[in-house]
Amino acid sequence: MKNYYQDFLIRNWEIGDRTRAASVVSYVLSEYGLGWEPKGADKDVLQVEEFYLETGGEFWVIEHQNQLVGTGAYYPIKRGHKAVEIRKMYLLSSVRGLGLGKYLLQQLEAAIANRGFEQIWIETAGALVEAIKLYESNGYQPATGVETPRCDRVYMKLLPNN
Repeated sequence: MKNYYQDFLIRNWEIGDRTRAASVVSYVLSEYGLGWEPKGADKDVLQVEEFYLETGGEFWVIEHQNQLVGTGAYYPIKRGHKAVEIRKMYLLSSVRGLGLGKYLLQQLEAAIANRGFEQIWIETAGALVEAIKLYESNGYQPATGVETPRCDRVYMKLLPNN
């Protein structure tokens, strides 16, 4: 996967991205007063191969001027029918408000649909106000059954033609 949005490069995660991707996630979490949990909710960003690549998911990074400024990923889950969960969708504050988040979400949805999945689930925290607004304005419906301790909201979207 290699895609551009303005002068941002969205590409597949590589081994050399592990530390930088973790830094983006931990920084954004701290910005919103949420804790970095390397042995819990965030171990997937440190073990991308196990959680994403080996399960049929994808993990993308966003670069701008050779700096990692965001992440976005998904993997198949057992909840629902032919379902995936979008995870680790984080952008540094310096690149928010440019439409990049909406574009990233649309690209993730397209990749997910192309692989034949029918449902997308997202868990998030109430503190992530911009993320919640993005999900709700793009057709995600509130659901129940939060599974990640630091999250207090869960959303689900049925993909078209399903």
